[in-house]
Amino acid sequence: MSFSETTRTRAREIIARYPADRSRSALLPLLHLVQSEEGYVSPAGVEFCAEVLGLNKAQVGAVATFYTMYKRKPTGDYLVSVCTNTMCDVLGGQKVYDTLAEHLGVGHEETTADGKITLEHAECLAACDYGPVMTVNYDFFDNVEPQAALDVVEELRAGGRPMPTRGARLCTLKEMAVQLAGFADERDGAVADGGPGEPSLRGLRLAEQHGVSVPGFDPKTPIRSKAEADRAAAEAKAKAEAAKPAPAPEPAEPEAATGSTAPDVKAPDDKSPQVRTAETRQPDASTPVPDAPGIKVPVDGPAPAPRDARAAEAAGVAANPPAGDGKPAGDAAGAQERNLKEAESGTGADGADPADASGTGVRK
Repeated sequence: MSFSETTRTRAREIIARYPADRSRSALLPLLHLVQSEEGYVSPAGVEFCAEVLGLNKAQVGAVATFYTMYKRKPTGDYLVSVCTNTMCDVLGGQKVYDTLAEHLGVGHEETTADGKITLEHAECLAACDYGPVMTVNYDFFDNVEPQAALDVVEELRAGGRPMPTRGARLCTLKEMAVQLAGFADERDGAVADGGPGEPSLRGLRLAEQHGVSVPGFDPKTPIRSKAEADRAAAEAKAKAEAAKPAPAPEPAEPEAATGSTAPDVKAPDDKSPQVRTAETRQPDASTPVPDAPGIKVPVDGPAPAPRDARAAEAAGVAANPPAGDGKPAGDAAGAQERNLKEAESGTGADGADPADASGTGVRK
């Protein structure tokens, strides 16, 4: 599919919102943008996003398949989502969903024959205090009952646009995708519709009733414009920079070393002992020579004698007794040594030749 010039122009505008070296951050709004033209994220939409962002299609597809708001097959004008998670289910959400599914003749993520309604059950719509809830293109219908849900979908199929309980007036899924891509709803007065629900305002009502407020907060404080906020931030940053203490003077250079032919270098005190040891054992062009000032050449001590090693091992075993289940008998050192001696002598525990597979004691 060839996307319209309007979509391509909007895509460039979305990408311009991000730093040049972070353009792939524009992928999420771009996926909403292609969905606004096709009604879902098609293979062509994935290819378009990959092309404009310089990604491969696998990278785009991995994101598009992760988020449920990106539909992978054609979707109706109105996406009806019914919450069937715990709280709404207890309050009747599953009954609402079952009623709509039977009435519309569709199941989860299926679309009616007229292309108007796509039904889905949702895990959680983050509105437990209004349950059971249903959304149409992500706008809320609260405390919905089966009959009320049927009335909403029938009005949608008839060409109407019922008013949500909260939020702006309804729009189609494609129109909503434009808004999710970061563009304003251009319908006259659309954003002025709706209002908050009473449960959402309950905390505010209690605060007013009991005189609870944020310390030092003045609700009449004017909201600054972006330019004023930027200027205030710049002034605060300048004051913070001026209040910083003066930097400490650089340490004096060490005096020239004497009695060595090596050039003076800074002692690598900031390196770990392991790094210093490795550099001394395997020097390269950047490694200070062993007799440079501040360099200590590690010297390996003599290897412990086998007797000392066995004594240390025995001491460790004595200090760390095995757990209650212990080690299997076959792991005992005595049995292992006996088996080793028998293998070296060429005889088994019963004196038979280990090469005798018949068990008769006769080598074949």
